[in-house]
Amino acid sequence: MIEVRFFARYREALDSDGESLAWSAELDSLDALRRQLLARGEAWQVLAEKGLMCARNQELCSLAEPLADGDEVAFFPPVTGG
Repeated sequence: MIEVRFFARYREALDSDGESLAWSAELDSLDALRRQLLARGEAWQVLAEKGLMCARNQELCSLAEPLADGDEVAFFPPVTGG
C-alpha cells in the first residue's frame, strides 16, 4: 500500500486529507503516482501546479523519487515565508 497525504489548499481542493492506494509496479516514482491521480479528472489538476512540493516517508524529494510498497507520500503547495 501507498499512503498518500494532501496538505493545505490541495486538501481543500480535493476535499480529502489522503487515501491508501494499492502499490503496483507501474507506481515506480512519485511522478507516476501523480500522473495516475491527475487522470482522475478536473479537481485533481491542482496536482499539476508548478512548484508542487512532495515528500516520501517525511523527507522532501523530487517527483523522480522512486516508490516502494509501504511508502508514505505527501503533496503540498510551495511554502512562502515573510
